[in-house]
Amino acid sequence: MHISSVSAGDAIVPGPLSSAEAAQLAWAALQPDRWPLPLAAFPADAALVGGAVRDALLQRLGPEPDLDLVVDGDAIALCRQLSKRHGGSAVVLDAERSIARLVIQGWSVDLARQEGGSLRNDLQRRDYTVNAMALPLADQTALVDPHGGLHHLTQRRLVAIAESNLLDDPLRLLRGIRLANELGFQLDPTSEAWIQRHRQQLQTVAGERVLAELEKLAHSPAGEQGLLQCLHWGLLSPWQGGEPCRSLSQLNRTQAEAIGLSENDADLAVPLARLAAVLEAPGLKALRSSRKLQQRVERLRRWRSRLALQQPAEAAEALPEAERLQLHLELEHDLPALLLSWPCEAAQAWLRRWSDGGDPLFHPKPAIDGLTLQRQLGLKASPQLGSLLQFLMLERAFGRLSGEREALQKAAQWLRTGPQD
Repeated sequence: MHISSVSAGDAIVPGPLSSAEAAQLAWAALQPDRWPLPLAAFPADAALVGGAVRDALLQRLGPEPDLDLVVDGDAIALCRQLSKRHGGSAVVLDAERSIARLVIQGWSVDLARQEGGSLRNDLQRRDYTVNAMALPLADQTALVDPHGGLHHLTQRRLVAIAESNLLDDPLRLLRGIRLANELGFQLDPTSEAWIQRHRQQLQTVAGERVLAELEKLAHSPAGEQGLLQCLHWGLLSPWQGGEPCRSLSQLNRTQAEAIGLSENDADLAVPLARLAAVLEAPGLKALRSSRKLQQRVERLRRWRSRLALQQPAEAAEALPEAERLQLHLELEHDLPALLLSWPCEAAQAWLRRWSDGGDPLFHPKPAIDGLTLQRQLGLKASPQLGSLLQFLMLERAFGRLSGEREALQKAAQWLRTGPQD
């Protein structure tokens, strides 16, 4: 998915626009001459639908937007034909509904068989009015908009087409919150009521799909507000398993900037901190997340709880050395996600040390490798060797040794006298 650099607050459609004016505006933003295959490659009945149309009108397209097209025929056969003629890889997404994806030159082009016998009937089956607009490829002066999506764009409103449409795919309940948050739109009251009324239906959706939607929400600029709304409406209750983090509201880009996080580091830290604020590892497991994400969230939540004081930096620095080292071992790559909920001054001080890749405590490394110890000191692989390596890492982390020679001396002393308190 390609995210535009245009913020939700900047996205606005000038209005009122005629259908022809809106189509002209959208095609100018879409720049079809840049597409990885020409418009003439598609059937005459093909139409661009969904998010690309919406985002083109909002002037928030990324450089390689995902393109969704409907065709009146076998979309899978068409996708394979396009792949053969123009290159790229054809991937079948849904054989029963005839949906396929062409991945070509860094672009993603989804092709789907038109449902309902006409383009208008196909649009009738979609989720929200702003996603139910189409641009026929053969007529660049027309915007097909049977449900007033263009009007709702100008009003910055997200309106569900029908209650039954949301129930056709209950993921659309969560998607409504995510889209409203991402676009900076207001859900209309009727749509809000439908989402709250049917929130339990979200449990019937495959966990991977729910998690993907939550990750998109966690990455959006004001994602913490969207997640708070999900909590308030009970959409996440099947996977919570615990109290949400009280600092969720401050897990945002403003806080990241205040403590000195770079944009790249914030891109990683903010979404993780938000997910860890609302979900525990068992909930993520139920959503079929990767084991790695479960571990990252589990560690972050554990240390956040362990240091849940008004002065978390002081609490961390008061930990026994072995526990302090363990903190930095477990959070070496994710420490900024922990610091987002800290007071600024303490977070800035820790971030300065974390930004120094050579800091022996914030980026712990073995003082010497086990094979060298075995060779130089005649040791064998054993629990004793493991304890010795841990001791040497601790000594290095707290500045009590540097270099392999000193590590060997410390190791020999440790073997003679045993561990020292």
